[in-house]
Amino acid sequence: MTVPEITPEEQSALDTALLDALTPLATAIRSRVTGLPEHRMWEGDPAEVALSVLAAWKHVDAEVRRLTATAAGTAGSYGASYEQMGAVWGITRQGARKKWPDAVVRTPGTAPAVLELFGGTAELAQDPSSRRWTWTGRGADGERGTAGADTGYATREEAAAYAGAFLQEHAAATP
Repeated sequence: MTVPEITPEEQSALDTALLDALTPLATAIRSRVTGLPEHRMWEGDPAEVALSVLAAWKHVDAEVRRLTATAAGTAGSYGASYEQMGAVWGITRQGARKKWPDAVVRTPGTAPAVLELFGGTAELAQDPSSRRWTWTGRGADGERGTAGADTGYATREEAAAYAGAFLQEHAAATP
């Protein structure tokens, strides 16, 4: 998804909205620093007044970064990749990963895992669409087993328990 540039009218409306939102914060900061009432915010040394405005923008900048990270995390939770986020932000995939390191959460164990018990082997895998866990295995006696087409487990541990029970049932006979 590419993001089109905003129009001059949209830019003007955004500037106005941001300045309207900033003014009460800048006024409050200036009043606290100088002890002057808020209606006299613009009085005083122009550099000091400008620095009060700059201080307010610092807080706005921090809040925008926080909200941006939240939006990136939300996108990641819905399946957006760092490549997609980077494209929207105008940076590389690596840049997006660096900017929002926790936005795309790779749940532990989503890759297939191998379970070796009782001389047999089972592979646990998570279905990407349903997020349910399944297993397929081969017991030590050569018997093959699976969770079944309609069976899926809520957790990896639950699938491992069923796979382990299968492997135990099909352990090699001891002499």
